[in-house]
Amino acid sequence: MTGALIRREVRRGLHGAAWLPVAFFLLVATIVPFAVGPDARLLGQIGGGALWIAALTAALLPVERLVEPDRADGVLDQLALTGTAEEAVGGAKIVGHWLTFGPLLLIAAVPGSFLVGLDGPALVRSLVSLAIGTPALSALAVAVAALTAGLPRAGALAGLLMMPLAVPLIIFGAAATGDGESSALKLEAAVALLTIAGAPFVAGAAIRAARS
Repeated sequence: MTGALIRREVRRGLHGAAWLPVAFFLLVATIVPFAVGPDARLLGQIGGGALWIAALTAALLPVERLVEPDRADGVLDQLALTGTAEEAVGGAKIVGHWLTFGPLLLIAAVPGSFLVGLDGPALVRSLVSLAIGTPALSALAVAVAALTAGLPRAGALAGLLMMPLAVPLIIFGAAATGDGESSALKLEAAVALLTIAGAPFVAGAAIRAARS
């Protein structure tokens, strides 16, 4: 059942505007040099942080379609009647969201890194950092989507909830991009693992609460 749910989330994500988060990511990366000027040294210093902010906002774009349509259509109720655990639903949505968001963003990060002035080694570090962190961004997006499902202005509220929660990821992810010898990458991996492990339970509890 979990595999079927993941395939369903992937199909739904790909049939929608799957290109929109990636386009937004590249747009932010393109704007940064215009905002800070042509100073290559300055761009190299802030480039990692700019990519992470772009990735965070890109992960937020589809948040309103992650849980709310299934809640409104009664799909979550039907899954509960079949005995599917809400945590399994949350986990499937996290995996499905990342499969339609993460790989495309990693591809877009290559030109994005050059746009913000990162050199070759920094490019590799940024790709590793994003590969570790984007599953956690998907986990946060699904968790806050479940918490805000059915509420008015859910998209804006989800952004207000997700951005503070993503601060540790952004701090360590951007630091890992800038300095390959620091322990930031290990700290980012620890935060990402904790987030991925806890998000399905948060999403499951929110889905149960919305149904009761």
